Amino acid sequence: MATKEDILEQIVEEYLIWQGYFVRHNLKFLPRPQNANEGNHSDIDVVGINPTLRGHRRVKVVSCKSWQHGFSFEGELCAIRERRRRRGRDAWKSVRELVHPRWAAGFMHAIEQATGSRKFTYVLAITRGVGDKRLWEQDEEFIDMLEGNPIQVLTLRDIMSEMFDDDHSTTLAASEVGRLMQVLRAAGTLPASW
Repeated sequence: MATKEDILEQIVEEYLIWQGYFVRHNLKFLPRPQNANEGNHSDIDVVGINPTLRGHRRVKVVSCKSWQHGFSFEGELCAIRERRRRRGRDAWKSVRELVHPRWAAGFMHAIEQATGSRKFTYVLAITRGVGDKRLWEQDEEFIDMLEGNPIQVLTLRDIMSEMFDDDHSTTLAASEVGRLMQVLRAAGTLPASW
């Protein structure tokens, strides 16, 4: 279970369980090949495996960005490509597996070690998107770094809307955070369209 600070990770976990995935949090990875002075690892926020699915849908690898101001697709791309700093560090470091070959190699290795597969869907889970998400989903450089694996952007609204579709609203959630979302919706606190 994710720590209480990682609420978006917990919601993503609930969403993947609801879809039939087994989940794992904070899968660590290092760049490959690793240099002796590279001791800092990165991590994959959530990995889901659904044994009933095949191909890219079987494994979902999720990077969560719960930024309160939302995620600007164009702004983040520009900051990465222009080597700018965002949120106190180099912008590329927030998605190092998408832009740096050695980090991408370490990322792919970690996924293969954990799931037995190099096929997956890379999911960027965000609180709110600003602009056109296709800028990320169709970015050829990102897709090349991921060895051709597809990229999907999911907003919190997307997740909540799908989970609380009226056809599924009576199924009890698998986690405390999921159950809290159900109770808030039942109380009228969350929009009915969620």
